[in-house]
Amino acid sequence: MNYSYPATAPRWGVFEVTMPGKSDGNPFTDYTITATFTGKEGSVTVDGFYDGDGVYKARFMPSYEGEYTFKVSGSFSDTEYTGSFTATAPEKGNHGPVRVNGYHFAYEDGTPYFSVGTTAYVWPLQGEEMVQKTLEELGKGYFNKIRFCVFPKHYIYNLHEPTSYPYVGTPCPSPTNIDYSNPAALFGVHEGNDWDFYRFNPAHFQQIERCIKAVGDLGVEADLIVMHPYDRWGFSHMKPDQDDLYWKYVIARFAAYHNVWWSLANEYDLLRDKTIADWERYASIILDKDPYKHLRGIHHCTTPYDHTRPWITHVSYQRIDLYKCAELVDQYRIQYGKPVVLDEIAYEGNIDSGWGNITGQEMVRRFWECSLRGGYAGHGETMDVPEANGKLWWSHGGPLRGESPARIRFLHKILCETPGAGLMYRQMSWDSVCGVPEGTRGPARYMIEYYGFGRPNKRTFRMPQGMKFKVEVIDTWDMTITDAGVHEGFFTIPMPSKQYMAVRLIAVD
Repeated sequence: MNYSYPATAPRWGVFEVTMPGKSDGNPFTDYTITATFTGKEGSVTVDGFYDGDGVYKARFMPSYEGEYTFKVSGSFSDTEYTGSFTATAPEKGNHGPVRVNGYHFAYEDGTPYFSVGTTAYVWPLQGEEMVQKTLEELGKGYFNKIRFCVFPKHYIYNLHEPTSYPYVGTPCPSPTNIDYSNPAALFGVHEGNDWDFYRFNPAHFQQIERCIKAVGDLGVEADLIVMHPYDRWGFSHMKPDQDDLYWKYVIARFAAYHNVWWSLANEYDLLRDKTIADWERYASIILDKDPYKHLRGIHHCTTPYDHTRPWITHVSYQRIDLYKCAELVDQYRIQYGKPVVLDEIAYEGNIDSGWGNITGQEMVRRFWECSLRGGYAGHGETMDVPEANGKLWWSHGGPLRGESPARIRFLHKILCETPGAGLMYRQMSWDSVCGVPEGTRGPARYMIEYYGFGRPNKRTFRMPQGMKFKVEVIDTWDMTITDAGVHEGFFTIPMPSKQYMAVRLIAVD
């Protein structure tokens, strides 16, 4: 293996240095490797990592254009490696990492980011055919964020073997005759595992990062679920030093990708042998090892984490009440003072669990309710139909079969037309939800009023005298926008007596 690196790398791209090094013993624990990158705005030091077969790598995301020098050193090699490269203009569509902008988000170049996410937990580990089908669906522009796991997952509809494992060793045999009424069957460690939790399987992590890059090329954020409880292999029950080694390896490999978000866990409160002190320790590792300050959140099942913690950048929330979730977004904003992302509001589907059998109409209604209250919602799909053959988007990815994705894309287009950073809730009437631009004081010059499951045949508005408004009637399900003319003062707009309608008012001079 030769020492190599490119002469250039785009701003917010991945610059990678590849070096030979020692491979005797355990290269994942026996040797150190750090890299320092220096440019006109200072220096950044990151951990490198062992990539197998005597190969070590260090990765860096340049945050501005210009000249950089670097130095890689450590006990992994008797040689200190140095070099330089030029950071060029960013690739088309790459606006940099997503940052918090008050209650909303923006890319690093200032472009607003309106999150419309989805979940497909272990799509990278389903084989190349499913991976490509998933990317094909994401390429249709339905979503701009996808949540997925680093570890494989053991849960209903996903009891088969993954295409790879994160550690060197042997898995337990695939289970048969699972007793779904016994939680230990889904959350417990099964007999027969033989892992070395101090030796990673680089091929597994290479596959995850290929998928991170692939969705990034499509303009989609990779919301990485680093830990989760759905595990028969023992990955959720590792010792503290093994957990810490895993976190540092994950950060060293993935942090240089501009589209990474860190989700510490899916349903952290089901990881029974992890304490709050453990989660706080993992967070401290991220703060110490990730120089790019990617977004950080943690997801719950029934007990929300304390999202006021300073290391948490945004609220990652799961519906708890059977009915209400999106309706509470404006309250969560006040409670936590951060952007609110409802990453799990139930899934469009037909399975026998209430979290996975809402209609497409209800999924879209929750997206609109959440968005107009100043938050961001997440999609999922659990359509168990014959042609799916037990492979559901929510876990496997592949083809989408529901009715909501195109309507979510339509909503996203409207959100992108919002003046300023994003929307916030404003009380207009008791039977609607209304969103106005964040920070609006006094009469709003832009507003969207949504009627959800109501179906009015007309709607009356009382607007300030002297202000004229272009009025549009939006059918959020049929995805149409109808021009209703320019009006001022007291006026009535005819409506089609249909559910899932909205009216947008835009002030005109």
